[in-house]
Amino acid sequence: QVQLVESGGGSVQAGGSLRLSCAVSAYTYSTNAIAWFRQPPGKGREGVAVIYIAGGSTYYADSVKGRFTISRDNAKNTVYLQMNALKPEDTAMYYCAAEGLDFQIRTYTYWGQGTQVTVSS
Repeated sequence: QVQLVESGGGSVQAGGSLRLSCAVSAYTYSTNAIAWFRQPPGKGREGVAVIYIAGGSTYYADSVKGRFTISRDNAKNTVYLQMNALKPEDTAMYYCAAEGLDFQIRTYTYWGQGTQVTVSS
């Protein structure tokens, strides 16, 4: 069983930065990837970034490339999402998820409760 706890959300003005954290209770042999998803108000959930445990490959949605960075601190069992140059359209509930493939939502086994990010213009 893997538990995920997100933190770091908040309200920020456009152009600002936030760093989200996803604390992972434990990695298992099945923990191949940790991903960040987001769900804007009134819209569906979408993939933002994913990091693969073996090798550290990272992938980003086109909408966040060059602005967001996903990283992992092995010692702290934490995955981060550094978000720079935030835009109002980045406003969403952000979730981390574990054990899945790319941005295929239904493949992820574990989900956190989410942390809200609000970007004002």
